[in-house]
Amino acid sequence: MPKEKKLQPPQHQRRRPGREHKMEPRPRAEDKTHRGSGKLQDKVAIITGGDSGIGRAVAIAFAKEGAHISVVYLEEQRDASETKRLVEEHGRKCLLIKGDVGQEEFCQKAVAQTVKEFGKLHVLVNNAAEQHPQDSIEKITEKQLDRTFRTNIFSFFFMVKAAMTHLKEGAVIINTTSVTAYKGSAHLLDYSSTKGAITSFTRSLSQALADKCIRVNGVAPGPVWTPLIPSTFPAKEVETFGSDVPLGRAGQPEEIAPSYVFLASDDSSYMTGQVLHPNGGTIVNG
Repeated sequence: MPKEKKLQPPQHQRRRPGREHKMEPRPRAEDKTHRGSGKLQDKVAIITGGDSGIGRAVAIAFAKEGAHISVVYLEEQRDASETKRLVEEHGRKCLLIKGDVGQEEFCQKAVAQTVKEFGKLHVLVNNAAEQHPQDSIEKITEKQLDRTFRTNIFSFFFMVKAAMTHLKEGAVIINTTSVTAYKGSAHLLDYSSTKGAITSFTRSLSQALADKCIRVNGVAPGPVWTPLIPSTFPAKEVETFGSDVPLGRAGQPEEIAPSYVFLASDDSSYMTGQVLHPNGGTIVNG
């Protein structure tokens, strides 16, 4: 039998959502070789779940391209403050908005606060998510099911509804789905179900907004080293996380962020209703 491949030190965080500053090694959020070229100059973007992981990497990459950022996060103040510092290092403004995207009233307030601060809105990145692994469907409670769907897909509806008044021709919506939407996950039944819903939401919304010239696309990452991993999986699984994809490792947030820059910019002006798949080589249909 081949020896089990170990990629990260075994670790587990009891508190959910996880804290990026407690991870070892820390996820790589910024590609230092990336030099912005003004693709998002003076645009304003809202990123839910922007305090850490993929959201943080996207915030930094957008800032390098000239965008001002609103980072929406649940409660991880230390991580959010670090993201704000990293964005501001690139000469862009960063507004932190704390609250639960599973509540429609908060989503309305987050959009209103962003527009009040920056005067406009061009890009909405629906990225916030949570997962709660279970080894049997019988263990998924109604409370867990409701919570997962509220955070992972209800919030996308809420944020888009709130943003529509401010999104004009040329605006962009980017939704984070997952490889699990395409290949499934035996231990993440509710999570993968929400991710499948996000893919369908993306395709349907793109058709609904095409006549307004608002583009809607998605990104379906594979295994990525983010706080979601040590806060939801046992230490032994964390140790080998990502080893089952063709490239043999988990992705880093900095490797996922370019997909969002591409979809947010005019480089993808002829794309809507599509999903990009930075997933380490996993072959998916759709």
